[in-house]
Amino acid sequence: MSRATENQPFMCAHCGERVDRLRNGSFRNHCADCLWSLHVDDRPGDRASTCGGLMAPVRLVQPRGKGLAIVHVCTVCGHESRNRLAVDDPSQPDSWEAVVHVQD
Repeated sequence: MSRATENQPFMCAHCGERVDRLRNGSFRNHCADCLWSLHVDDRPGDRASTCGGLMAPVRLVQPRGKGLAIVHVCTVCGHESRNRLAVDDPSQPDSWEAVVHVQD
């Protein structure tokens, strides 16, 4: 799947907020407002998961050489994934208020 296909706006299944596409060449798999995600991938960007469960933001990690990433765990099947935060996106940055409330 191409980055252009992955980087599409969506409505958050958790809070209903509209999430715009990123403008920095990357893509966001979570809501900019509440940080929740949806289990649609088995591997990042493949859209192969049939689960479709909501994914809760559970902790922050700092992968080597990258900015902070949020770890999500699926509330249905327990699948875990991570995605970099987009706090520097010029049009719709991730909410710092939501970031500081992510629990370890």
